[in-house]
Amino acid sequence: MASDKNKHGRVEPEPEKGTGSAEPAATPQDADAAAEALSAEDEALLNQTAADLVAEMREDMLRAQAELVNFRTRVERDRAANREAVIAEVIRSLLPALDDLARAEKHGDLEGSPLEIVATKMRASLERYGLRTVGEAGEEFDPNFHEAVVQLPSADVTVNTVADVLDVGYALGDRLIRAAKVAVSVPE
Repeated sequence: MASDKNKHGRVEPEPEKGTGSAEPAATPQDADAAAEALSAEDEALLNQTAADLVAEMREDMLRAQAELVNFRTRVERDRAANREAVIAEVIRSLLPALDDLARAEKHGDLEGSPLEIVATKMRASLERYGLRTVGEAGEEFDPNFHEAVVQLPSADVTVNTVADVLDVGYALGDRLIRAAKVAVSVPE
């Protein structure tokens, strides 16, 4: 076995002849031939695997889209609920002023005064947000909207009926802000 020194002074052995691989390097034509050598069964298996992978990815995409739609719906619903809660809280803080204006109006103190215009504008502004009054004399008593302060036995009624409204109640849409305080006529 012969050896030569390389430029660094190290001795490298010469490769032995006849011990290397007898196979020539693969050519592109060999790769094409190997691909053509796939059986019909192998091709069907590859096609089925690819179709399964595409179907799985499509299902994942559709699931992700559905989750996004559900998320957006929840966010919008929560946003609307938060908006209603904030509006209800602001209105709740204005109720004492509304009560004072209602009492002054009931006593005739607002007629012809500038406060009559203020009261009208204030009620109109709050009605735009869906505020409505609850509790009128003559309507059937509903414990969901009325708070009975006094019960008056009466032969004129067959069901519990609001006889008088002591404090008007308010509702914002379906949400009760404050129950009306009422006197109730009850059957004898």
